[in-house]
Amino acid sequence: MQKNSNRFRKVEEELKKVISNIILYDIKNPNITGLISVTKTKVTPDLKYAKVYISILNSKNIKETFAIMKKSSGFVRSQVAKKMNLRITPEIIFELDDSMEYGERIDSILKEIMKEYKNEE
Repeated sequence: MQKNSNRFRKVEEELKKVISNIILYDIKNPNITGLISVTKTKVTPDLKYAKVYISILNSKNIKETFAIMKKSSGFVRSQVAKKMNLRITPEIIFELDDSMEYGERIDSILKEIMKEYKNEE
């Protein structure tokens, strides 16, 4: 089992790198705005599906950008098939990872609290 989980981790890491490059260089859609980064990938044990968690920062319209990313999953899968040597190319399922956005929000709240705290002293 240990050997298999190592293999999955390697596949997930490689998938993350390859999809990041595809998003950066191959998807040419002017309606995609902001910085899109792949934060995590999860592959099912049979390698048929891959959940790809993406973070979208500084976008004019996060929902629209995410919708375009979901529509481009077939294209991304075909590019993955060309760039990775896998027997089965997993179906790509994009999931929105808003943890970075959430972290930024918490960070700004903490900075605000610190300002107020220093003003009270």
